[in-house]
Amino acid sequence: MATLSLPETIHQFKTLQASLSDRWQSMETDEQGDADILVVPSFSVDQHELQKIDGFLHYEERLLFSLIRLRNPRTRLIYVTSQPLPPIVIDYYLQLLPGIPFSHARDRLLLVPIYDQSLKPLSQKILERPRLMERIRNALRPDRAYMVCYNSTPLERSLSVQLGIPLLAADPELLYWGTKSGSRQIFAECGLPHPDGSDLVKTVDELVKESALLWERQPQLQRMVVKLNEGFSGEGNGILDLTPLYPQLSPQPSIAERMDLLNAHLPSLAFESATESWAHYGDRIPILGAIVESYIEGKPKYSPSFQGRVTPNGEVEALSTHDQILGGPNGQVYLGCRFPADELYRLQLQELGLKVGQNLSGKGVFERFGVDFVVVPQSEDGTAWDIQAIEINLRKGGTTHPFMTLKLLTNGEYDTQTGLFTGQKGTPKYYVASDNLQKPHYRGLLPNDLMDIIASHHLHFESGSETGSVFHLMGCLSEFGKVGLTSIGNSPEEANAIYRHAAEVLDAETQATTDLSSPAMPLAWCLGQ
Repeated sequence: MATLSLPETIHQFKTLQASLSDRWQSMETDEQGDADILVVPSFSVDQHELQKIDGFLHYEERLLFSLIRLRNPRTRLIYVTSQPLPPIVIDYYLQLLPGIPFSHARDRLLLVPIYDQSLKPLSQKILERPRLMERIRNALRPDRAYMVCYNSTPLERSLSVQLGIPLLAADPELLYWGTKSGSRQIFAECGLPHPDGSDLVKTVDELVKESALLWERQPQLQRMVVKLNEGFSGEGNGILDLTPLYPQLSPQPSIAERMDLLNAHLPSLAFESATESWAHYGDRIPILGAIVESYIEGKPKYSPSFQGRVTPNGEVEALSTHDQILGGPNGQVYLGCRFPADELYRLQLQELGLKVGQNLSGKGVFERFGVDFVVVPQSEDGTAWDIQAIEINLRKGGTTHPFMTLKLLTNGEYDTQTGLFTGQKGTPKYYVASDNLQKPHYRGLLPNDLMDIIASHHLHFESGSETGSVFHLMGCLSEFGKVGLTSIGNSPEEANAIYRHAAEVLDAETQATTDLSSPAMPLAWCLGQ
């Protein structure tokens, strides 16, 4: 295929994207699902940031929920990965399909491992292999095919154009609106409450100045949070504690005095990643950019999120709300979630999230988006809340795969009037999900071992009751002692109990003592604490 210039690539990409509007209704409503879906679970993000996550290469498994789409007897699916997926993992997902013979679904699935475990994004690896590109192109029906990905960048755009199929994701030209600084701009445009902070800075000197100005605006501020503009999962965040600096301030400090103190104090920034250092972090600021915000104090404090979608036709839909479970040294790292968010504020989150969706739609952004919030109660009876918008995500985040697993397994619907999800049997569904059920004694477990444990202890999802656990990130177990799961129940208590039971079984099977209050159990606070 002839090499295209950037303007030609952008023009062809926009033409392909426009075709999604025509196909959207049939793709979404056709019960037979006559489509070819190319799944490219490429984490096309800054690779320095990605390396902070244990087993990040196995996160390509996060989109395996897409295999449940094979329940439609005419859907075909191509799933590309950097390394081969264990056959037993694929069998596990295909056995979840209700009413579809295993062999029929397997015949409509093409797995394409690249055998390349380098740090380059998966999309780049595909583009570098012309024969592989040709094989994928020949396997697709161009008039019925589309591509899905983890996040959309110029790499995914090039892949879409060279394969001649549309990408069901935001145009890379609009990705600024999913950065930390772009989020702040949209919150201001929508009138959403959000923390006081800065615009984008590209140098440490600018960061120091903006931090000093923020401190001057809020002279009693206790902490600030510094965020790399393209960080994710909280791993690019650092907390700056101002309390040690107050004794050093003069009665009427100048901006220059505050800047001097901050400049000397920045190396003590407390990072969420255990592998991060100020020297490395400071070097990333000119590359990725950064912002600084006031840190929201409060106890108790909750971290819910809203997930929505802008269709290719520009319509904005509410998908879900979650209470996120955060960990790390300062509670900034995403570990898991529970669905739905607390009934006391979830409809408020939905209202604010839909405003963001309307703004994104007006800018031409479509497909999934998430809005993260921090919520602090302002009254003991739960009638008043301080809700602050924190950031927008234009990608398939940590709450995407558990919700899509629930939706595809139950074929149910989200009710915007209540914020609940009802399964096909008419029963509200709840779940607890995590990417980070991680303990040292889980290391060495192979996917086959996990399957033995699931079968022996009946940990699988039961289609009859629409309850049970669905595991993911199984490739992380052997090396990193980490696995993910979504535990679905007919009540919050049942979902918690199902998750708790799965954790207890894994501990017992690895001959370890279960300690549900340990930090190694990331969902402890949502399981009754």
